[in-house]
Amino acid sequence: MANLPESLFADSSAAGATMSGLDRSVHTDPKVASVVHWIQALQSHETREQALIVLSKNREIRKDLAPLLWNSFGTISALLLEIISVYCLLSSPNLTDRVSTRVSNALALFQCVASHPDTRMQFLKAKLPYYLYPFLSTKNKEKAHEYLRLTSLGVIGALVKSGDPEVITFLIETQIFPGCLNSMKVGCELSKTVATFIVHQILLHDEGLKHCCSIAERFFSVAHVLGQMTEKVAEEPCPRLLKHIIRCYRRLSDNPRACDGLRCCLPVKLTDNTFANQLLVCSSETFPSST
Repeated sequence: MANLPESLFADSSAAGATMSGLDRSVHTDPKVASVVHWIQALQSHETREQALIVLSKNREIRKDLAPLLWNSFGTISALLLEIISVYCLLSSPNLTDRVSTRVSNALALFQCVASHPDTRMQFLKAKLPYYLYPFLSTKNKEKAHEYLRLTSLGVIGALVKSGDPEVITFLIETQIFPGCLNSMKVGCELSKTVATFIVHQILLHDEGLKHCCSIAERFFSVAHVLGQMTEKVAEEPCPRLLKHIIRCYRRLSDNPRACDGLRCCLPVKLTDNTFANQLLVCSSETFPSST
């Protein structure tokens, strides 16, 4: 595979290669055969980096990519090896942008699998989200670390978008809150936004709200981080992030204990006219019922 095609959709000379677990009938479609060619390229160390680039760039175009990735022999293992390989660099200054980008491309393919209805629950039952948590717990703000943090949050975000109670239960049981709260504190604006979105999606479920509010220390940890971000947004406006912050506060107020707690820790910026327009918009929203 020395001369790999540049386009995911280009006709591939490898269209007749062995499928290793994929349905051989895909060879009748040149475009699918090309996807398979790139998936097979993940198995080789020499061709894996380019395959990661091409597949991650085209993951939203090929709607069948997730099942092909999941059902092809050794592909998920190859992606997992890429992710695990960078753990030793998370606490060192030696994580380069190139290595970070390569692993982030592998994480992007994980997000593809986590987003697809045919592979989402298999992804969850394999406990693959566990392997993302180390990226959420790092406090390094350098670009290379931030990219891994953001793409890992993207995978979790894809899971919670489904609204599946089993997903929420899994994330709660595996202690997703500390990773999200850390990302809300140290991440870039986009990471903060995605992490806050995840927290809100979990809170929308009765089990998630109960988990957050059942222990005072846990509730005040969430409230403290939300308060810090509120003060920061007042200085550096970010409407999208503010929207998710307000949504979290609104959902927390549905719990009687949390409502009492908010009386003593609600940011002043939310009680004066600083965010009057945004509060008006959020107050008019109709939230989906909790599951």
